[in-house]
Order: sequence, then C-alpha cells, then structure tokens
Amino acid sequence: MLSEAQGIPLAVGVSAANTHDSLALKPLVKGIPAVRSRRGPRRRRPGKLRADKAYHSADTLLWLRNRGIVARIARPGIESSERLGRHRWKIERSVAWLFGYRRLTVRYERKGSHFLAFLGLAAALTCYKKLAKATT
Repeated sequence: MLSEAQGIPLAVGVSAANTHDSLALKPLVKGIPAVRSRRGPRRRRPGKLRADKAYHSADTLLWLRNRGIVARIARPGIESSERLGRHRWKIERSVAWLFGYRRLTVRYERKGSHFLAFLGLAAALTCYKKLAKATT
C-alpha cells in the first residue's frame, strides 16, 4: 500500500507470497492517480517517498530520481530505522484501517483479482470515511 502523508491510501496492490516487497514499489508509484492542482497540469507523482530499508537499492533510487521523486530511504547498516519510525506509524495505521474489514484479515478468495477488488473497495471506503470526517 502507498499512502499520502496523513495515511489516506493512494494505491494498493497484491503480490505473491514469496516475492520481495521492493518489487511492488514501481507499480504502486506508477498507479498513483492524477491529482488536480490549482494551476497547471494534473500532478501524478509525489514530491517525497519514505520507505523502509528493504526498499533501498541502487536501481530503485535511480528510478525514483529519474522520475523527480526525492527518496527518503534509510540505508541498511548505516542509518537507524528509528528516525523513520516518526513517519512509519502512519502507514501502519493505514494498514490497520484496511484490515479492520474482517473480509481482508484472512484471504478466503482463490483468485488474487477478487482479493484485490475487496482491497480496493476497503481503500475507497477508508478514503470516504476520512474525507467525510474532514469536511464535517
């Protein structure tokens, strides 16, 4: 899951059981929907991207840099992950919001596309609840 700074989900995805999470980063970043801005064309990329140490690789950093995204990824063995903890709780909270729907806690569906559909529906409901609370 990829979320914005307040924890509202922007893009969700499902991968196979034994694949590394860093392989899902590029499709999630590409899947961010266009956001209308006050002036100019619609914005399709974030300004900064924060991620765990698992996402740190030369290939990923180069890809993000070429897209104009500033990567805030702790380097393994050099930087502590404690500094990232200030921001990590937002994504952990977002995952907890999604798994608050009991259908998603255990995967009952045989097809991944069905689970992805339920996951997208849960993300849409979460966005609706948070945005409805912000407007009232």
